[in-house]
Amino acid sequence: MLWAAADRDPGGVWLRTDAGTLTFEAAAGQVAGTAAALRAAGIGRGDLVLVTGRNTPPYLLCWLALTSMGAIAVFVNPASSTAELAGIAAQTRPRALVTDGPWELGVPRLDIGDLTGTSAELSVDVRPDDLATLIPTSGTTGRSKLVMQTHRAYALAGEGFPFWMGLTREDRLMTSLPLFHINAPAYSVLGSLACGAGLVLLERFSASGFLDAARRHGATEFNAIGAMLEILMRRPELPADADTPLRLCYTGPAPAKDRQLEIETRFGLRIVVGYALSESPYGLIWPRGSRPYGTLGTVRQHPTLGTINHARLDDGELLLRNPAVTPGYWEMPEETAKVITKDGWLRTGDLVTVNDDGVYTFVSRRKEVLRRRGENLSPLEIEEVLTAHPDVLECAVIGVPSELSEEEVKAFIVPANGELDFANLHAWARERLAAFKVPRFWQAVDALPRTPTARVAKHLLPRGSPPGEYDAENPP
Repeated sequence: MLWAAADRDPGGVWLRTDAGTLTFEAAAGQVAGTAAALRAAGIGRGDLVLVTGRNTPPYLLCWLALTSMGAIAVFVNPASSTAELAGIAAQTRPRALVTDGPWELGVPRLDIGDLTGTSAELSVDVRPDDLATLIPTSGTTGRSKLVMQTHRAYALAGEGFPFWMGLTREDRLMTSLPLFHINAPAYSVLGSLACGAGLVLLERFSASGFLDAARRHGATEFNAIGAMLEILMRRPELPADADTPLRLCYTGPAPAKDRQLEIETRFGLRIVVGYALSESPYGLIWPRGSRPYGTLGTVRQHPTLGTINHARLDDGELLLRNPAVTPGYWEMPEETAKVITKDGWLRTGDLVTVNDDGVYTFVSRRKEVLRRRGENLSPLEIEEVLTAHPDVLECAVIGVPSELSEEEVKAFIVPANGELDFANLHAWARERLAAFKVPRFWQAVDALPRTPTARVAKHLLPRGSPPGEYDAENPP
């Protein structure tokens, strides 16, 4: 895809960072040079290469070089501990480690700064179903599920994204999402190449500098996941917030309608909501020209191949079948069999509803559904109610062990204005929720733990009964 873009527009500027720019042709030459340096270091087709992938041009070009030469890129969070990296290395047995960090993992270590150079030629030796990447689904010192993804999946995602979003070569796609996840490479990087647009690569997400970065680089579209939009909204509002080139934002899950309109008005852009996962970048999206607020949209399809994606529900769980579904988890056949059926359907683990128009609405993660007083409940529904309270900046709801059976509900609250009145919050929730959904336990926290992509890491919330916990059934 990079070489096709370079042939179409060799002198067009593709990559923009605060360190400089690269044309399509120059980027292709540097990718070829990086591939030559990797081959000289003994990397070949089918080799797994562990990469501590920061959001910088050398690491992006390395990703393109590894995948184009048929190697398998295992990009990991550069903030990982040595124990976490050692765990991934033990699972994958990589041919080499590419890094600019201090790690020594018992395999050949290649400094990213040494993998430079330019070349006019690159021998691309890949087939559609060859593995392009392994995507770690969590940082752990034990065995992590590594999602295998193919060249076909990335190419289909890159070709689809500009069509779904209405992007052209006049656009500039900005991403601060990490290269070690699927969103930035599949949608922003390959999407920009597919339609000949520019790419703005930010090293990290910074709410204070995000809009200035868009102005500086002329960005017209960006991708946001998790709490990024809410974090931007909670910055002090300025008169110039809408004075940027930004016109589009791709995000998920869907904000509530009123909140979405607030975001769009403040920043002068239009939000398009979509749904996908590492196991398949082909999920759901708002159809072009539609505004089904609060939903995940309809089944996304390819712009020229037509209907290649199918969806169905099994006991409320969304299942997908398309050519971009992962072959499975690396060397974990039992885990693979749990999520991919014999006839190729991917169990997403997400509970949804669908209306007569084929529009899907998210309910909850299956594994997050709580069971209380004989009823199932979704933490998301409770979180939406609590977040509407003026004293709540953000919150996370989980299930905790009950003395009786099933679970009790606990809410972790980040206060918006100093002290919290939990009795008042409890009464607020009782007015708006069925009794079995109202949290019994409440805890104030300074901030919610987050993953590198800004999602709330609920597994890192405090367990037990730490000091300051409020029990609505036994108030102080």
